[in-house]
Amino acid sequence: MKYIIMLTIVIGLAGADFLTGIIKAYIKRDLSSAKMRKGGLNKICEIVVMATACGLEIGIDLLGRYHHTAELAGISGAVAAGLVFAYIVMMELISIFENYGEISPDASWVRSLIRKLRAYHGREEDEHDSNLPSR
Repeated sequence: MKYIIMLTIVIGLAGADFLTGIIKAYIKRDLSSAKMRKGGLNKICEIVVMATACGLEIGIDLLGRYHHTAELAGISGAVAAGLVFAYIVMMELISIFENYGEISPDASWVRSLIRKLRAYHGREEDEHDSNLPSR
């Protein structure tokens, strides 16, 4: 059940990011089928990576039971899937807030939040940040 929940969250965030990206592109009059195709394929890859991490956790757990180290295997599998999940969630949240910051220039709190998320996520300011409204 936890794998379904993790995949549902990743799919939901990927969908929200894709939708806010389309809205941003429409507002900026920069809709491009090539960008949408690339973004859509990127989102599909994220879902595949998350599904792979869940499968890895299941496999490590089963292998641990076979070798009578179930507890250690369960922990290592959960850590692997948990880290992949956390990374994808943070990446999607940052992207959603970046899109929102460009859609709504009056949302000055977004710039501060993105900086905090990037610091936590380990990303430096990049070209997306230069597009955000400054206050």
